[in-house]
Amino acid sequence: GKLVAAVPRAPRGIMVQRVTYRRRKSFHTKSNIVRKVRTPGGKLVVQYVGKRGKGPSCGEYGCGRPLSGIKATRPKELARLSKRQKTVTRPYGGAKCGKCVRSRILRAFLIEEQKIVKKVLKAQASAKPAEK
Repeated sequence: GKLVAAVPRAPRGIMVQRVTYRRRKSFHTKSNIVRKVRTPGGKLVVQYVGKRGKGPSCGEYGCGRPLSGIKATRPKELARLSKRQKTVTRPYGGAKCGKCVRSRILRAFLIEEQKIVKKVLKAQASAKPAEK
């Protein structure tokens, strides 16, 4: 009773075409991942798969959500992208998410309103003793 996993094998008599790395690194590392590709000429060659890019995240303290509308690419590829693929057209676009920008604007507005209310109350308080 041992369970043995079924390994897919080539049919008997057919040799599997071998491929070699094209670069000097010979270890199976994150930067050395390859994909086997058959060329139009019938040759089997390796193509290097680049690392996945990590998209930018919100810079607001405690948020860190991934920013929508910005491509997740490797730093070197960012130089090749056009400006519209790297930013969002709004204040803090490409640095903070929309939710955080909305809360910032709302907070600033409410603080300003609070200042106006305080000023009005102070004016009313100073006007009342003058009447008496």
